[in-house]
Amino acid sequence: MSKFEKSEWAEEGHAKQFLENADIYILERQRLFEILKSFYRYFLRNKINKRPIKLLDLGCGDGALTREILKEDPEIEATLVDGSAEMLKNAKEHLESHPNFIFIEKTFQELLEDESRGNDIIGDGFDFVVSSLAIHHLHTEEKKSLFSYIYGHLNFGGFFLNIETVKAPEDELESWYRVLWGEWIRENQENMDSPANFEYLPEKYKNNPDNHADALNTQLNALESIGFQQVDCYYKYGIFTIFGGKK
Repeated sequence: MSKFEKSEWAEEGHAKQFLENADIYILERQRLFEILKSFYRYFLRNKINKRPIKLLDLGCGDGALTREILKEDPEIEATLVDGSAEMLKNAKEHLESHPNFIFIEKTFQELLEDESRGNDIIGDGFDFVVSSLAIHHLHTEEKKSLFSYIYGHLNFGGFFLNIETVKAPEDELESWYRVLWGEWIRENQENMDSPANFEYLPEKYKNNPDNHADALNTQLNALESIGFQQVDCYYKYGIFTIFGGKK
């Protein structure tokens, strides 16, 4: 298994840069959030109204996804998990007005290892499991194991939604998607009058040994094989996607 402790996400400086500039270089980040909230309204908030909805945010970063969902439903009960102490620190600061939220410092590998030892501390009965730009750090078999883990922690009728990068089915498409990403970054920097330049990031993403993106179909098939229903890609722009399914 790949080790989080050796990756750039264990470095405080990298985490800080990500938090400060995410809107600039994550392609269509605000659009991704709007789709997430629409999904929540349609499939969860309007279907479960007799109790608080239980949310599990995997690889939560600074808690951005949870904060977006709170805009739709301030009554949620949330558990946030991340392998980075710096990221969790930021998440706690952003969500300090929600003292009952649970924050757990664990890598995905540690979650899977804990479960295999019968020492699962996450609990179950979640209605909605979300993740954003974190699962691509896992190898293929690790992804499948995590998808199975998620399935096991969902209530029947609950949903998993993953905002993620994926590998294109052909190298030429992959190359163009990186160009497309770079063009979007350049346009976004100009619109936001950013003093920093992030046009190098698509190539850095390509060459980063911590990234292990899989094809979209590979991951959709994995979800279906585990037992997820309504499996689909809900949005795609180059290598950036939203996909998931229902238990």
